[in-house]
Amino acid sequence: MNDMKFADPTWAWQPFEPTADRPWDRSLVSHLYRRAGFGADLPSIEKAIDRSPADVVNELVASNREQSDFRATADALANATLAGGDPAKLSAAWVYRLLYTPNQVLEKLTLFWHGHFATGAEKVKDARMMWNQNQLLREHALGNFGDLAMKISHDPAMLIYLDSAINRKAHPNENFARELMELFCLGEGNYSEKDVLELARCFTGWEIKNKKFRKNRYQHDSKEKSVLGQSGNFDGEDGVRIVLEQPAAPKFIARKLYRFFVCDEPRPTDAMLQPLADLLREHDFEVAPVIARILGSNIFYSTNSVGRKIKSPVELVIGTLRCLNATTNTQRVAKGLRNIGQGLFYPPNVKGWDGGRAWINSSTLLGRANLVADILDSNTTRFDGKSLSEYLHTQNVRTTDQAIEHFEVCLLAVRLDEATKAQLRKTTAAHTGDKERQMRSLLHAVTSLPVCQLA
Repeated sequence: MNDMKFADPTWAWQPFEPTADRPWDRSLVSHLYRRAGFGADLPSIEKAIDRSPADVVNELVASNREQSDFRATADALANATLAGGDPAKLSAAWVYRLLYTPNQVLEKLTLFWHGHFATGAEKVKDARMMWNQNQLLREHALGNFGDLAMKISHDPAMLIYLDSAINRKAHPNENFARELMELFCLGEGNYSEKDVLELARCFTGWEIKNKKFRKNRYQHDSKEKSVLGQSGNFDGEDGVRIVLEQPAAPKFIARKLYRFFVCDEPRPTDAMLQPLADLLREHDFEVAPVIARILGSNIFYSTNSVGRKIKSPVELVIGTLRCLNATTNTQRVAKGLRNIGQGLFYPPNVKGWDGGRAWINSSTLLGRANLVADILDSNTTRFDGKSLSEYLHTQNVRTTDQAIEHFEVCLLAVRLDEATKAQLRKTTAAHTGDKERQMRSLLHAVTSLPVCQLA
């Protein structure tokens, strides 16, 4: 496929139809599960091959609510953690959902929105508020972006994080108004400094009472405001509505979704994004149709997408464990993720995580390898309730080469060359006579490869 074809939006967003040159095989199915969620085990991949790409995508995107039994268990775990009141320990409750949820797309998008509407526990300092926001993101993850933006503007954790809770008519605080336009809905260049001030006036009087949102009419500026070309006695809800009505809004969200699901680089042209933006506007900011279009498209299954993203720490660690049906200590995982740059509930700033190449340097690469080693060496880590070697035996893996192939299919977006496979064989040779140590060393070696950092 040449660059001219890649640059054609009509081709890019047409439904993918497998061909002899681009078959619906293990590689592409694994790619879908890795991007839409965090990956799948080999039996799940094999089952999906027997179905059409469209059927698999539609089933994934249709799962827009947590299963009641899983939610009950996950919420009970979270509530036990909340009783202690420590936001740092709350991350483990989210790791539990990431590892075990049957609704991977829902959880992947919850993670996306956490980075988009970034809110940090270090400033909020309230575990319940942070968890309530997390549940809000999950509830609307595959729903309506307009509804989510409105509810986020009322969210106590966000009000604290961006100082909206101290926004008074005598001294309007511009933080939330600015980020609503710059980072959440429109992007730079689509508003003026006057718009920031006027929008901030709309939100005056919004505050928190008994840890809940409320409007203080005595602190609200009830005079006329002029926001993005519209004038009136606007309040905060009007402000959010006006921002979402701007032509830049759907394209801004489309750009963020494209980068999250398709590729880090190159950046898409406006022409490439326009069909997604049009779809968002056509469906009044419903996210699910756009996700389905992306995950079912030609460009998503092309060489311009497969292996063209760098895994975040969450994607690497959670993906490795999910692909092998692993269970482990979630506190260990949560703490480790924070140490290597993606602490859940602890984004670096209001911009969230930069992603892409920013994930990788010599320090973070070593940190990734050490975290995986720490998890694999833990007695709490089991694979479908078994040791790794026993689990692989149930998957008909008998030899080192079969284990390499198994890990390659489930974990890697890029196929291994013979020189790398030869080096991996040497890894197992160092542990002759200890099958479990052989397999764990091999898995650690695979996850430490540069190609395993690609999604």
